[in-house]
Amino acid sequence: MYTAGASAPDSQSVKAQLRLREMILAGELPGGSRIAELPIVERLGVSRTPIRAALMRLEQEGLLEALPHGGYAVRTFSERDVADAIELRGTLEGLAARLAAERGVAESVLAEARLCLDEVDVVLASPALDDAAFTRYVGLNQRFHTLLAEMAGSAVLARELERVVNLPFASPSGFVIVQADSPRARDMLVVAQDQHRQVLEAIAQREGARAEALMREHSRLAQRNLREAMRTPHLDRMPGVRLIRQR
Repeated sequence: MYTAGASAPDSQSVKAQLRLREMILAGELPGGSRIAELPIVERLGVSRTPIRAALMRLEQEGLLEALPHGGYAVRTFSERDVADAIELRGTLEGLAARLAAERGVAESVLAEARLCLDEVDVVLASPALDDAAFTRYVGLNQRFHTLLAEMAGSAVLARELERVVNLPFASPSGFVIVQADSPRARDMLVVAQDQHRQVLEAIAQREGARAEALMREHSRLAQRNLREAMRTPHLDRMPGVRLIRQR
């Protein structure tokens, strides 16, 4: 991970990694295509060494796959792959919630999480949500899930969670924008918000098993959202959708 003390080559490889990820998710590097190293070097204006480091990291993230005779190709995913990634996130977040409840969380951190959810309540107070409201929700939702991971106090778990949510469709808000035009969109967000409240209360009350079960149920809501999103005409709004193989 990039830190302020990183060397110049490390900094270049991180920047290349971020830019390559953007290109993959935007479809500039199509799913299944082989990554040609030289054009990437010329396009990003960095040497081959940081590009190779960036490609290796993207393979570790799961966005690239190593080819048998060398080099990399952009991975594609089946709908089942996406569902499995969401299931994995739910399992990891369930563990995070249980550890947070069992180990205890500072009141200041709980207060920050409650404030985050209070802001979500403000967003959802309107009977109709516009694009700005959905964008605001996505940011707050991401913040809450990040706080949840931090509450567990486990660097190992945080690292694994970071890896799985790097797959765009497995992130906590992966399908929110896609469903913005659905007549049930606000209702689904209200249900998710209620689950957030219940999880946070279980953590505060030191109820580990309940916190874990609630978080696992929260991921099942995301699974239902996946099935609905795959049928929406606005699927192209989802980050990384071009990597999902259509039936």
